[in-house]
Amino acid sequence: MIEFDINHIRILLALVMLSSATIIDIRKREISDLMWIIFGVIAGILIFFEPNLIEAAFGVGFSLIVAPLVLILWRFGLFGGADALGLIVLAALAPMATFSDSAISPFSILVNSALLSVSPMAINFVRNSILILKKNDIFHDFEETKSKKIFAMFLGYRSKNPKYSFSLETQVGKKKRLNIALHHSDTAEYCTTPDTWVTPGLPFMIFILGGFILQLLFGDVILSLIGLR
Repeated sequence: MIEFDINHIRILLALVMLSSATIIDIRKREISDLMWIIFGVIAGILIFFEPNLIEAAFGVGFSLIVAPLVLILWRFGLFGGADALGLIVLAALAPMATFSDSAISPFSILVNSALLSVSPMAINFVRNSILILKKNDIFHDFEETKSKKIFAMFLGYRSKNPKYSFSLETQVGKKKRLNIALHHSDTAEYCTTPDTWVTPGLPFMIFILGGFILQLLFGDVILSLIGLR
């Protein structure tokens, strides 16, 4: 006989929510607020099915400590509004969820997601390095310092037909310059100019899903690395 475990149901629903949101975000780069309303309501209803209502409410409240931080990060444009809402609903739906014995905190999913979001930079650098080794002049027509070019190699690449990417260059007279300023996730426009240096506009929801899975399996990666369990 299968034992009823509300925590497992929470985790399953969280995975369904994040997986659906990720697929929609990849395809459309936009997620309806209805997604977060539905799962937010479900999170509220689930509290009343907990064996200890007061303890469950306290757990959700403690997990929601992350809410002010993600809203601030959203306002600064570090990720989109849908990502912020997703993290807040996730905190209520599956608070402090993990199968591991490692330490976690209300910020573990955000920390894990941020670590995963750095991985495309390594891919960009390897990709650009291979092109340079093949004698491709990826910085043709650019007038920039060596250090800025190296930095750009981590941030993006030269794309013939960019899609869902943000421009990394600007025109100054007859020369091109690298523009490595921060792009606001909600207001920046995607680049459509061919043969342009761009940084890929990958949906952060991908990394949130990955960060949640990491938390389930390994807990908080940073806390584990520094030896806190």
